[in-house]
Amino acid sequence: MSAQRVRAIFRKELREFRHNGSIVATMAVLPVIFTIPPLIAVLELASSQAGGLLNGDPLAYLLGIPALVPATIAAYAVVGERQQGTLEPVLTTPIRREEFLLGKALAALIPTLLISYVVFGLFLAVVALFAHPAVASAAFQGRDLIAQVLFTPLIAGWAIWLGMAISTRVSEIRVAQQLGVVASVPSAIVTALIAYDVIKITPALVIFFAALLLVLDVAGYRFVSALFDRERLMSGGRS
Repeated sequence: MSAQRVRAIFRKELREFRHNGSIVATMAVLPVIFTIPPLIAVLELASSQAGGLLNGDPLAYLLGIPALVPATIAAYAVVGERQQGTLEPVLTTPIRREEFLLGKALAALIPTLLISYVVFGLFLAVVALFAHPAVASAAFQGRDLIAQVLFTPLIAGWAIWLGMAISTRVSEIRVAQQLGVVASVPSAIVTALIAYDVIKITPALVIFFAALLLVLDVAGYRFVSALFDRERLMSGGRS
C-alpha cells in the first residue's frame, strides 16, 4: 500500500468537500443539533440538581455527531465521483482498492474527529462559564472524557463504512446521503438512551460496546472492500 496515493485521495476528497454545499451544511448543522439539547439541559439545572446529573449522562448525546456526520460524508465517496464523471479516470490509475477506500475513509474520519472534539471542548467551556459550579463539577467527569476519546473514532468508523457501502450501490448522491443517515440512526439512538439514563452504563458495558464497535469497524472495512468491484463501477459509473 502506498501512503503517497492514500494521501492523494485524501487531499482530493477534502478539496471536493469544500466545494460541496450539502456536505459543508451537514458538518455545520448536525453538530449544533446534537449540542443544543444537552447544553440547555445542563445550564438549566440548579445546584441542588447536580446529583441527578450523575444518574444520566447528557454529554453522551454529543456522540450523535460521529454517528451521523461521517455517514453523510462517506455516502458521497463513490457515487459523488460517479455523477461528476471523475470515478473512471481515478480507477484507471494504478491505485489499489485498499488505497482508494482508506483515503476516502480518512477524509471522512479526520474532519469528524476534529468537529467532535472541538464541539466537546466548547461544550465544556460553556458549562464551566455559565452553569452552576456544582452542576459544572458534576458534568466534568473523567468517564465523559474517556468516552469521547474512545468512542468517537469507533462510532465514526462504523458510520463511514455504512456510508461507503451504500455509496458503492446507489446512483444518486442525495439518495446515498439519506440512506447513510438512516443506517446510522440506531447508533445515535443508543447514545441518546445512554444520555437520558435509559441504558445504564457500567464498566463491563463500556468494554462490550467498545469491543463490538471495533469488530463492526473491521467487518465494515472488509465488507466494503468486497463490494468495491472496480470493473462494475467503471462500466456502470453512469447507470
